[in-house]
Amino acid sequence: MSTPSHSRRAAAAAAALLSCLAAPTTATAAETAHSFAPAADCALPGRTGWTDEGHDTDRTQFQPSTGTRRVLTLFVDFPDARATDSTDAYAAHLAPAADWLSTASYGRLRLTVSPLHRWIHMPADSDSYGFARGLTFESHEKYVRDAITAADPYTDLSRYDMVYIVPTKAATAISFSPTYLYDPATPGVTADGARLKWAVTFGQDMWHWGPKVAAHETGHTFGLPDLYSFTGAAHQHVGGWDVMGNIAGPAPQYLGWHSWKLGWTRDDQVACLPGAGRRTVLLTPVERPGGTKIAVLRTSETTAYVAESRRAEGNDRAACSTGVLIYKVDSAAPTGEGPVRIMNGNPAATPPAGCTPLDLAAYAPGQTFTDPDTGVRIDVLAAGGAGDVVRLRRS
Repeated sequence: MSTPSHSRRAAAAAAALLSCLAAPTTATAAETAHSFAPAADCALPGRTGWTDEGHDTDRTQFQPSTGTRRVLTLFVDFPDARATDSTDAYAAHLAPAADWLSTASYGRLRLTVSPLHRWIHMPADSDSYGFARGLTFESHEKYVRDAITAADPYTDLSRYDMVYIVPTKAATAISFSPTYLYDPATPGVTADGARLKWAVTFGQDMWHWGPKVAAHETGHTFGLPDLYSFTGAAHQHVGGWDVMGNIAGPAPQYLGWHSWKLGWTRDDQVACLPGAGRRTVLLTPVERPGGTKIAVLRTSETTAYVAESRRAEGNDRAACSTGVLIYKVDSAAPTGEGPVRIMNGNPAATPPAGCTPLDLAAYAPGQTFTDPDTGVRIDVLAAGGAGDVVRLRRS
């Protein structure tokens, strides 16, 4: 990794390109179409059989990530933890997640969330479901089944694609918020003639994380992995970039790679360099719709480097740094084991309060990322209101 300055000629050329492409117009699309390979040449296959960074998401196991998804919210209490308050505050706490996801998806995903405003009484004590002992799939499915069975007399479950299950604050044993993904090989959970395939079972941590915990957990139902680390420092790989890492991070907008995987970014918004070559492209910020969103340099069957433009606006209005975010994607890496790793453009910087070193990772004009092992070089040439100009090279 190095940060050499560029010649005046290169800077002038970059500024001219940025000026010519000051908005996400057909010029941007033309440059991508004529200079780069088809986006499919940079799509990586998943190799874990579960949530990963591959583009071949199993849509039997994971639900569609575009269009309208109908969500039923159930509020549950327990014999050892009866609710004494209204469900209104619980619903209001999670409600902003729907608009947040709509913004993150450029309007291509719409959650219609329907709360059933009554307490559903679970048949077993809250501490019997195993949350404190390391939740197993079987215990988790029993929890979901008990909630669905208890709610069945009050609603038609067949009208919904997924369910949110929210416990009373009195149920401290329901501590964290795992996602339920059904197993097609088992009978599973059924109600009203329909199988429940996806659910988020919220825990008391929802009051710590806020409504974005719903965006994180719902992301798993679309096939996204965890970007935080299951071992060592939790946020060693991506810091506060992307809600699939640190939910409370300063720049939680989904990475451009995730947006492409989910169908929110189109193939014609991807600049793909699958082999040797040299290209220059304007990247428009991922926080905005339109324009070229990511530049991908494929380095093997399951790995690639990605560059994207980030700005402190929209879902990222609290971002600690802006510019070009560069990261490595490995679709063979399991969830929680670093399937995405941010390259830090400013490793010597001292982060201010509320930021971590990786939150300052964005590259600025004049900086360069190199990986001699793969022959990858990414030069940041210019930045402006429309985005960032980068030159991609692969030897």
